[in-house]
Amino acid sequence: MSTFFHDKKIIVGVTAGIAAYKAAFLVRLLVKQKAQVKVIMTPEATKFITPLTLSTLSKNKVYVQFVNEQTESWNNHVKLGLWADLMLIAPATLNTLSKMVSGQCDNLLLATYFSAKCPVYFAPAMDLDMYKHPATKKVFKKLASFGNTIIDAEVGELASGLSGQGRMASPEHIISFLEQDNIKPCPFWKGKHILITAGPTYEMIDPVRFIGNPSTGRMGVEIAKSAAEKGAHVTLILGPTTLKEPVHKAIKVVNVVNAYQMFEAVKQHFDLCDYAIAAAAVADYTPLNFSMHKIKKTDENLFLQLGRTTDILGWMGNRKNGRKLIGFALETENEIENAKSKLSRKNLDLIVLNSLNDKESGFKYPTNKVTFINHRMELKFHALKSKTIVAHDILNEIEVL
Repeated sequence: MSTFFHDKKIIVGVTAGIAAYKAAFLVRLLVKQKAQVKVIMTPEATKFITPLTLSTLSKNKVYVQFVNEQTESWNNHVKLGLWADLMLIAPATLNTLSKMVSGQCDNLLLATYFSAKCPVYFAPAMDLDMYKHPATKKVFKKLASFGNTIIDAEVGELASGLSGQGRMASPEHIISFLEQDNIKPCPFWKGKHILITAGPTYEMIDPVRFIGNPSTGRMGVEIAKSAAEKGAHVTLILGPTTLKEPVHKAIKVVNVVNAYQMFEAVKQHFDLCDYAIAAAAVADYTPLNFSMHKIKKTDENLFLQLGRTTDILGWMGNRKNGRKLIGFALETENEIENAKSKLSRKNLDLIVLNSLNDKESGFKYPTNKVTFINHRMELKFHALKSKTIVAHDILNEIEVL
């Protein structure tokens, strides 16, 4: 998840096609991305999906007619057009698209389109012969000349039973398209190489048991996604996690399980990076003896002999050679003092401090409350935010080191 959609005001226009059912999934994804969504439907579209469904998912009233028959109030298309940061018509039928070209304005959705001052995107949905017809291509070309952007239909089985191009793009593809079309690379990060460690390590006791911690890797994954969006080349060394791996052409994911594997991966990639961000919760100790078979339960106590794992962050600090190195500190007491000490001992340029004493912060939560301490021992406190936003804050702070 990126920050592009956060508080973005988006109008979703739904026209009368069988693909209208996909609007429910699309609206749900936009709301999940923290967008403010208002839905405008053509009257015929209500035969394919109910306004109640889209109102429930968008958490806003759905607009269909120029006049609200119950309240006898006017649904102001000019106000709606000015409200939106972005307008998306999905599905967009050939009928509606042709009217957008010709200037025909016979419903609220079209009136809002003609009043909109924001970027307009449309995701066509029609049968394959309609999609490839010369008249349709002419409509697409004309809309592009207006500054509108097409999200091309996908190839697949269509409602007619035929197979070919014409199926509305999937909601996930639409979300990705909007992000990539609007998030521009940051000159500072373009071409930079970033090494990120994320997630826990599992130190195996036997084939079914391990020593580990509750880290999900979410913070590191969000940093990797944010850095890639800004134009950086990212190597993400990722410990065991149930999260979906970030998918971006600029992110290389290296999967590891234990601290030894993470250290070996860091050694392989460290010399190639400009910045290293150590967000992983690496185990400090690992069993000295691994049992090849499951240890059976007995009436006796079990004693494990543990050995120190390699201090990966310390190793990187000793070999910085001009690179910027960012570490994390998760504390339960004397937070500031302990974080400052770690900053000095590990030769860091910045440390990101969070405390388990803060509610909804740290392991397992999608949010975090952090304090930045830079190499000049300057403190910068942040309120509780989503880890997506925290990732952007971290990268912004690195830019001014």
